[in-house]
Amino acid sequence: MSLPADTPPAVADALGYLQHYLQELTERQNASEHTINATLAGLTAQLQQLTQLITAPAPTVAPPLIPPSPPSVSPPFPVPAVPSKQRMRPKLPSPSDFSGERSSGRAFLNSCMLYLRLALEQFTCDEEKIFWTLAFFKDGCAAKWSENLFHQEADNGIFPIQSWTDFEQQFRSQFFLVNAEADAINTLEGSSYYQGNWTVDDYLDSFLILASDAEYMDPRTLVVKFCRGLKLNVRSPLCPSDNLQILIQRPGTQQPTIL
Repeated sequence: MSLPADTPPAVADALGYLQHYLQELTERQNASEHTINATLAGLTAQLQQLTQLITAPAPTVAPPLIPPSPPSVSPPFPVPAVPSKQRMRPKLPSPSDFSGERSSGRAFLNSCMLYLRLALEQFTCDEEKIFWTLAFFKDGCAAKWSENLFHQEADNGIFPIQSWTDFEQQFRSQFFLVNAEADAINTLEGSSYYQGNWTVDDYLDSFLILASDAEYMDPRTLVVKFCRGLKLNVRSPLCPSDNLQILIQRPGTQQPTIL
């Protein structure tokens, strides 16, 4: 652009500078527009490629080949099963039925307690032990006592005996000899307790039971009373007067055994 001749030099320089600056700005703007257009063209091309990948059907993949399983071959001889290693427990006889006689109450309770100890895993609680024992109360006083317990349960909604200890205590009061100690003492102190037709072993067993019930512990008393009941032909060689106090301990027990 031409300036008038009378334009001051300073103004001419300023106008020249502005003209040069506007030209640089125009060039920069054109370069930026070119860069933007190229970037937009590249993004458009990438977007088209992505669209084609998304809309294109997925290629089918053939399933892997599974080799056929060989036919099962049975062994020519049957293979015996290996028995598991389990502890073999002795076969336990059940207690005999109980009808309530006091003379057999101790023996019945002992047989029940022995079974419960050896077959403890069969019972999960005291209630099962009690009901199992009551199953042998078939007749007599025992059956009536068991029936009364179940009547109380029907009336109150709860079984009257809740623990085995309580059951054992009530059983002892109901079915054990009331005066076992006094009866044993009367038998041993009386004049009618003799060997009779018993063998020496049978007489010995009976005597030891009575001595235990009577709580006789003095060795001299035991020997004298035992020999007094023997038959004369047995007592003379077995218990001479000069050797009347021979006493040994029966192996495995705390009861005295008389020879």
